[in-house]
Amino acid sequence: MILVTGATGFIGSALVWELNQRGRTDLLVSDHIEPKDRSDHLRKRTFKDFVPADHLTSHLSTVAKDLEAVFHMGACSSTTEKNAEYLRKNNTEYTRHLFEFCTKHQIPFQYASSGAVYGDGSQGFCDRTDPESFTPLNLYGKSKLDFDIWALKQESHPPHWQGLRFFNVYGPNEYHKGPMASVAFKAFQQIEETGQLRLFKSHNANYEDGKQLRDFVYVKDITRWMVEIYESKGGIRNGIYNQGFGKARTWLDLAQAVFSSLGQKLKIEWIDVPVDIRDQYQYFTEANMEKAFAEGLSQPQWSLEKGVADYVENYLVQSDPYL
Repeated sequence: MILVTGATGFIGSALVWELNQRGRTDLLVSDHIEPKDRSDHLRKRTFKDFVPADHLTSHLSTVAKDLEAVFHMGACSSTTEKNAEYLRKNNTEYTRHLFEFCTKHQIPFQYASSGAVYGDGSQGFCDRTDPESFTPLNLYGKSKLDFDIWALKQESHPPHWQGLRFFNVYGPNEYHKGPMASVAFKAFQQIEETGQLRLFKSHNANYEDGKQLRDFVYVKDITRWMVEIYESKGGIRNGIYNQGFGKARTWLDLAQAVFSSLGQKLKIEWIDVPVDIRDQYQYFTEANMEKAFAEGLSQPQWSLEKGVADYVENYLVQSDPYL
C-alpha cells in the first residue's frame, strides 16, 4: 500500500492519478480537506481509504507493516502566509514526524520541498549547493528550507528518501489554488473573460517587458518523476532534487502558448509590478537538473508548448477539467 498526503491538493491528486494510470489502487490518501469537500479532485480516482490529516499520525502505526512508500505532498503552499508558527507546524514539524516514522519502519519517503528555498537566486538554483547558503524571500520558502537542512543532517533516515524542489508547476487539478495557481491557469481565465492577458512590465533594465524568465514544468512530468524515483528502489540516491524543466522560458512564451492553444492571437496589456513587491520580484528562475539527470531521472516529456496545449485542450476547455 502507498500513502499519499495532500491527496486532495494539486500535485497530490495528480500523483493519485499517475498511480492509478499505472494500475495502483491500493492507496491510502490523506489531507486536511476531505474528498467530500473538494470532491472533484478524487472523484475519478480509485483508492483504498482516506484518513484525515489530523488523524494520520495515530493511524499510521496500524498500517505501518503494509506501507511500501510514503509520498508527502501535504503542506501549506501559500507564499504569502505570514503565520510562521503555522508554517513550522504544517511544513516542518509534520514532515519531520513522517520522516521519523519512515525511518523507524524503513519505508521509502518522498516529500515536497520547493524552488522557493533559493530566494532571489543570487546563490544559483543548484541542488548540490549547501542549503544553509540560501535566504528564502518568504516564510513558506523558509519552512521548506528548514526541513531540507534538517533532513540532510540525519544519520538515521528512511532506506530511500528524496526531497523534491518543485519549480513553476502547472496543470490540471490546480483550480482551487486561487492566487497561488499557475500563470498558465490565470492566463486561460483572463483570455476567456477579456480576450487579452495582463502581464507585469519589467522594472529591470536587463529584461524587456515579458522577457522575465521562469522554469515552467508540467505536472505530468512531476508525477512521472516521482514514480520513477520510487521504482528505482534506491537507484536514485537519497537527497534533495530539483524538479523543473531545466530550461527557463519567458512570460511571453507562456502567453503565446495559451493564446495559440485557444486559436487566438497574442494580446497583452502591460501593468506595473506593485510597488510593495517590486523589490522582491524575480526576473529569472531555472532549475539546475544536472544532478537528477545524472542519477538516471528521465528527461522531461512536456515542453511548454506541448504541456500548455494538453492542459488547455484536454482539460481547461472541457466540461470536466479534472484528471
